[in-house]
Amino acid sequence: MRGSAEAAKEWSEARMRVVALLRGVQATAPERLGERVPACPDWTVLELLSHVVGLGADVLADREDAVHAPEWTQAQVDARRDRTLDEVLAEWAGFADAMHRYLSEVDTRPLGDLVIHEQDLRGALGEPGARDTAGLRAIRYRMAQRLADRLEGRAPLRFAGEDWTWTSGPGEPGVVLAADGFDAFRALTSRRSADQLRGWVVEGDLEPYLEAFGGLGALPAAPLPEGAATRPDRPA
Repeated sequence: MRGSAEAAKEWSEARMRVVALLRGVQATAPERLGERVPACPDWTVLELLSHVVGLGADVLADREDAVHAPEWTQAQVDARRDRTLDEVLAEWAGFADAMHRYLSEVDTRPLGDLVIHEQDLRGALGEPGARDTAGLRAIRYRMAQRLADRLEGRAPLRFAGEDWTWTSGPGEPGVVLAADGFDAFRALTSRRSADQLRGWVVEGDLEPYLEAFGGLGALPAAPLPEGAATRPDRPA
């Protein structure tokens, strides 16, 4: 994807939100930086931040792994294992201007990692927010298109929420899900359990589509602690 000034702006604003979130934790409950993140259970809060910062550093240094393999992302965490929050945030601030230029002029993909993990961090810390930003909406659409690619050849899947609707392709849907835009975003980024997805079905059979929701990894076995995923009333 080509660069976008809007994507760069959204990345910068998301970065500042994450900095403020974690500074607040540092000031009030610093021990929480060592808590596990349910959406990324191999990592603590500080380790997830290390991944986010490490990914940005690797992208700018042209060290990006083609498939974002686990070994590559874990190396980002391991390289910063002995650093404090202040040190990791200082590294992030040090290349923020360069990343802003990269997103503006080269490629918008790094926005996705930050937008997704901002919500992972907020869920882990019980601090909901930023659920309807332009950046989140852009990444939701990007991930929806990836889901459509994985569903090619099947009857379409449709999201029919009160604030967001989308269909994976032409024709009569094989399954219709009712979920608000934020829940749809989290589902499209593999952050909703199979049982949650089943609970959104208002028409059709979800089972042939379930595995396609695992594009970013295995679906969680239980709902993530970020506020209950709700199903709006069935659309007319």
